Amino acid sequence: MKNFRFFLKNVATIVACFAVCVVLSGCGDDDDGSIDTGTVVYVAGCVEDDAVLWKNGVAQKLTSGGDDAYANSVFVLGKDVYVAGSEGGNAVLWKNGVAQLLPDGGVANSVFASGSDVYAAGHEGFDAKFWKNGVAQTLADDKNQDEWASSVFVSGGNVYVAGVTTTSGGSFAILWKDGVAQKLTDGTDYADAISVFVSGNDVYVAGYEGDFAVVWKNGDAQNLTNGANEALALSVYVSGNDTYVAGYEYNAQDVPVAVLWTNGVAQKLTNGTKEAYATSVFVSGDDVYVAGFEEWEENDEYYSVAKLWKNGVVQNLTDGTDYAEANSVFVVER
Repeated sequence: MKNFRFFLKNVATIVACFAVCVVLSGCGDDDDGSIDTGTVVYVAGCVEDDAVLWKNGVAQKLTSGGDDAYANSVFVLGKDVYVAGSEGGNAVLWKNGVAQLLPDGGVANSVFASGSDVYAAGHEGFDAKFWKNGVAQTLADDKNQDEWASSVFVSGGNVYVAGVTTTSGGSFAILWKDGVAQKLTDGTDYADAISVFVSGNDVYVAGYEGDFAVVWKNGDAQNLTNGANEALALSVYVSGNDTYVAGYEYNAQDVPVAVLWTNGVAQKLTNGTKEAYATSVFVSGDDVYVAGFEEWEENDEYYSVAKLWKNGVVQNLTDGTDYAEANSVFVVER
């Protein structure tokens, strides 16, 4: 069975990955407590039932495979590595591999650390949730609406959360700033805000409206695609004057192709022979890292390879034996 993490058009579905990963090493600090030097690339995702964190391509299981689990987001601050996800239907925050259950259950889709504070965003049932240092806050509790929170970013003392509100009349891409909602779309078509990034005074949000992959800058929409084929923008990162967006667009054969848009210009990361998704982008110096996965069906079973692209060159994190996804990438240069 195949389940996707992404908020697809008309439906918000969360990936539940299925069972087995080989543990090769730990994450975060070295055993002597020192900080790693050089380039360290962290990727969060899942292999079968287990939430997994890869560190420079080496996998660490965060769970034991007893319950469906997945890792959606990774963030590094100093010596600490934070991963947000879910296990057995409960939102979880792992700090250096140690799990903390977040109250109110649900799913943690995103994590951000700032100073001594750790923020997470997700949902419980049909309520968008926000956690600060493990304390839950409901972003919206209108019982006539369904809400999900997909991404959190903290800048200048302000907390930004991207997500979606769905009503009987349609869905709205939403940006919450310190708990106050701003609608990015008018509800005439299905839409979702999936990733938020703040650079200086500018707030960028990636998502979709209708069949268009979209990035909003300070509330103004830029379509990344022409609407001929369904497309979603899943992650946005800004470095200097450049805006990078990861996502996917269906081709003429109705196969999703992993795409990286740089300042609106598309680069296909896969050739369209298999379904592929670019889920997360991170820029470090001159290097652009994209996490994602490529999947296929064989004998009524689904298989997938978790992937990491660096400047367009792919590295397979798994061998395709089991279903696997790479959902988030974070790079540290020391």
